[in-house]
Amino acid sequence: MNKLNATLSEVLDVEPIGSTELLPATPVTKVDDDADFARDNIRTLIEKGNLAVDGILHVAKESEHPRAYEVAANLIKNLSDLNKDLMEIQKRKRDLAPQSQRSGDINVDKAVFVGSTTELVKFLKNNK
Repeated sequence: MNKLNATLSEVLDVEPIGSTELLPATPVTKVDDDADFARDNIRTLIEKGNLAVDGILHVAKESEHPRAYEVAANLIKNLSDLNKDLMEIQKRKRDLAPQSQRSGDINVDKAVFVGSTTELVKFLKNNK
């Protein structure tokens, strides 16, 4: 590699590189950043869309034109799709989270006692 380095330096008329040591790759997870960015964008679009729906419904009522109602219906459908996308981001973010961060995912393989609390109290009193 040194000979190649020297030859390239000579051909390109630059100083040779001191060391060509590779650094270990550090895993960078930007899932949270991307999810938060997408979530903020979608929320902004939903807020602006709600304002636009109010305006287009006002125009549709005043003009009583079928095209205005069609545009309003399409905008409402797009807003409902954005709401679904917002919920999907939350679901995907939760699915991609490490297992240790999830809560409520406890599997019990061997239970010591299965029953109600009153049955447990009776059981404990009988054992004493």
